[in-house]
Amino acid sequence: MSTPALVPWAIGANVYEVNIRQYTPEGTFQAFSKHLPRLKEMGVGILWLMPITPISQLHRLGTLGSYYACSSYVQINEEFGTLQDFIQLVNQAHALDMKLIIDWVANHTGWDHEWTTHHSDWYVKDATGNFTEKNGWKDVIDLDFSKTEMRQAMKAAMKFWVEEAGIDGFRCDMAHLVPLDFWTEAREFCEADKTLYWLAECDQSDYHAVFNTSYAWSWMHVTEKFHKGEGSLQDVRQVLHAYTQYPAGANKLFFTSNHDENSWNGTEYEKYGNAALAWAVFSCTWPGMPLLYSGQELALKKRLAFFNKDLIEWTATPPLAEFYQRLFQLRASNAAIREGELFILPSQQDDKVLLFFRRHNEQVVLILLNVSSENRVQVSVEHPWLPGKYRQLFSRLAYDFGVKENFELQSGEYLVFEKL
Repeated sequence: MSTPALVPWAIGANVYEVNIRQYTPEGTFQAFSKHLPRLKEMGVGILWLMPITPISQLHRLGTLGSYYACSSYVQINEEFGTLQDFIQLVNQAHALDMKLIIDWVANHTGWDHEWTTHHSDWYVKDATGNFTEKNGWKDVIDLDFSKTEMRQAMKAAMKFWVEEAGIDGFRCDMAHLVPLDFWTEAREFCEADKTLYWLAECDQSDYHAVFNTSYAWSWMHVTEKFHKGEGSLQDVRQVLHAYTQYPAGANKLFFTSNHDENSWNGTEYEKYGNAALAWAVFSCTWPGMPLLYSGQELALKKRLAFFNKDLIEWTATPPLAEFYQRLFQLRASNAAIREGELFILPSQQDDKVLLFFRRHNEQVVLILLNVSSENRVQVSVEHPWLPGKYRQLFSRLAYDFGVKENFELQSGEYLVFEKL
């Protein structure tokens, strides 16, 4: 099995998750569109919009409900605007050379989805013949993927957004709960006219038969355990090694936050403390694809409410905008990060630091991360790739390295050296 080739514009790109509801006071596509130039300047490549479809009223949670409990697959949530507003947003993103993908929730719908009235047989039923759901989510009900007509309608709904709005791909919610053969059919059906980008919210290698990128959930869990003192960096390395056993071309999505993590498990600062930015550097420089969630460039330290309005309060210059801009530009401009080989450097401090090279031909990048709580960690780097002139990505200072160099890293410190 091999992974479908990445569409060329996704190579070396990044994903930015957009929470339309919380992004602006208005919570609309039009209001969000005013942020596009800022995001373009920051280096964002792929915009992922959380579900844009209307939300069910029946068994709704909170005042506004969950994006993931839809009442139609082919309509727009009127809180966000109109279909024309959405199409305009897609076109504006394209005009800035950004791509836009939408969240697709195939496993379940809300309780009053239009299909519940017209096609109730498309749903899984319990022993008494009622709608049901097997994961403990109270506001949604499961679809039955043994029903051919439902699968056809689902594929047609997905293609609607490709043809009518010009979207560039899908982030597929809880992809592993949906049979893989459906995704195979859906990809073939939706790509009749153009190749799309496919992101799976799952951590299963077999789904790379269809999907370009899958979530690095296991990595996130072991890094969090490490910071709680419940595991070691060796556990992190083992997960990363397991990812190398994925099918050729498989791409992993690395992140320190997303909508689920922020709302339910805490911000990246709650989870990682002062190592949050070091792990962000890792997610942008390790082979794979980085994800940035709405507000992370603000160094947002609050959990956003999931079912209610909870505004992200933007400043004119988000404090971490330049930090992410540097990382995203490095990915875009340096082939070593985009597609280069990886060499993990050994260290006497392997329980505290991650040291690695990325290289492609003459391009070399050296990354040193102290993800521990210990200060003044001293490490040596000795390698044939090292000698040469470098610039540190964040300080912009120049260095001339020999075959062996010594470094001292404070807790949470991150150093990225790009060979000139």
